[in-house]
Amino acid sequence: MSEAEKTSKPSFFKNLKSEFKRCTWPKKEELVKQSALVIAVSVALGVVISGIDWVIRLGLQALNIVS
Repeated sequence: MSEAEKTSKPSFFKNLKSEFKRCTWPKKEELVKQSALVIAVSVALGVVISGIDWVIRLGLQALNIVS
């Protein structure tokens, strides 16, 4: 690499700034909808896992394996 190429090489932070300018950021409304969806799916999945755990525990108690 020549000296001219070394001195004209942009820094990491300049590259980072240019990459952030290329990003398409979501609008506030879209961000709120997506966040609400993530929370709702997380809660629903937690309820499903809790339900499965409860059913398994009832089955094990019926077999007198777990008190």
